Amino acid sequence: MDPFSSSSPTGSSPNFSPEDLMDQLKTQLAQAYAEEFLETVRGKCFDKCITKPGNSLSGSEGSCISRCVERYIEATGIVGRALFNQPR
Repeated sequence: MDPFSSSSPTGSSPNFSPEDLMDQLKTQLAQAYAEEFLETVRGKCFDKCITKPGNSLSGSEGSCISRCVERYIEATGIVGRALFNQPR
């Protein structure tokens, strides 16, 4: 049963504190962000950097992947600060 359902297995309403609910939401948002990040990096950086998929990365492919991930992290931070107006 998911934690947001309207009743517990015993049929009574769950007693979530606001703090518990916020912690649960933060965890779910962090997980969703991590999944989106990995999917984006996997798609964009793989497509850009891996020209001949094989059993291992060449030196240039590894460098390209590293730079791509660093740039994506940097861009994500810039966008996040702009959206939430948080100076460095």
